[in-house]
Amino acid sequence: MRRLLPWLAALALVLPLATVPAAAAPAAPADREVWDTAVFSRVPAPGYPAYVHAHTNGRVYAGTYVNSGATGVPSRVFEWSRRGQLLRSWPVPRQVRDGSHGVQVAQQTRGGRLVVLETSTRTVRTLDVRTGRWRRIARFPDGAVPNYATWGPDGALYVTDYHQPVIWRLARGSRTPRPWFRSSALEGTDFGTTGIRFRPGRRDLVVSQQAVLDGSQLPVSGALYSLKVRRSGAPGRLAKLWTSGALELPDGFGIGRSGHLYVALLGTNQIVELTARGREVDRFPDLPLTGENGSAIPFDTPCSATFLGTRVLVANQSAIAGDADHQAILAVEVGERGRAPYLPRSARFGR
Repeated sequence: MRRLLPWLAALALVLPLATVPAAAAPAAPADREVWDTAVFSRVPAPGYPAYVHAHTNGRVYAGTYVNSGATGVPSRVFEWSRRGQLLRSWPVPRQVRDGSHGVQVAQQTRGGRLVVLETSTRTVRTLDVRTGRWRRIARFPDGAVPNYATWGPDGALYVTDYHQPVIWRLARGSRTPRPWFRSSALEGTDFGTTGIRFRPGRRDLVVSQQAVLDGSQLPVSGALYSLKVRRSGAPGRLAKLWTSGALELPDGFGIGRSGHLYVALLGTNQIVELTARGREVDRFPDLPLTGENGSAIPFDTPCSATFLGTRVLVANQSAIAGDADHQAILAVEVGERGRAPYLPRSARFGR
């Protein structure tokens, strides 16, 4: 993540400071305006949150992602109440801690166990939040950097890879992730594939890509794609929904009941709102880079947007500055309720 620094330094030279006119959006609750932002909770050491998971048990979870300065320190998974009160945390066992390491709380099983992606060992693990028991489910091959995950219609787990142009599929009952889809459109070198969500109504995966290097657009811009999942389980055609601006680096996203997509732009410290078909509706704040959102903590490399009621919880990673005071979860009012991540009955790994 430190390699983002020269990209962001160049951003001020190439990014136009134009604002995008807002289209009509669902009304926010009477006591909060759309884009009203507050601090949900600060994230304790080792910090660097990347994704926030709103659990079906009513609580909120996040892991501490890649941190090259935490040698010897285990990553942790934190638990908060819906009001942002820190309740518990669990250290991650059996990591390689002599270099950069971290975890992403990526999903949950139907039975409530957290699905956690660990970077140093390239593993899928589960955490039973009732007992604190960890379990290793599967391991990715050398070179993989598992990033985000979603359940698919066949009970398989689909996982993006930050360093390779591949989407992995972990079949139900299997302990070996297999390459399911490869494309040069997912080639981003150090700025690869990030968020992924299955939309059952459209039977597609929405996939965010921080940088597109296949020659189809400027290499400093990213994209959101739609990738169909055929009835046979095979991947369909990859279609581009939206192309980002220069160095915006789209990361994780949430989906509203309207179908609108709320995407964290890590590079410009903004949230962009798109229609289900990828038309840009609005973005916040209007001015890129500053991150000024009206709360006590500005956006500082925001990494995701997870619905909790009518707000999206944004993981503020501070990946470049490494500012512990900015490493927090922020709650941003968007004026509509969200669609929970797809969780089929088959979303489990067996006993």
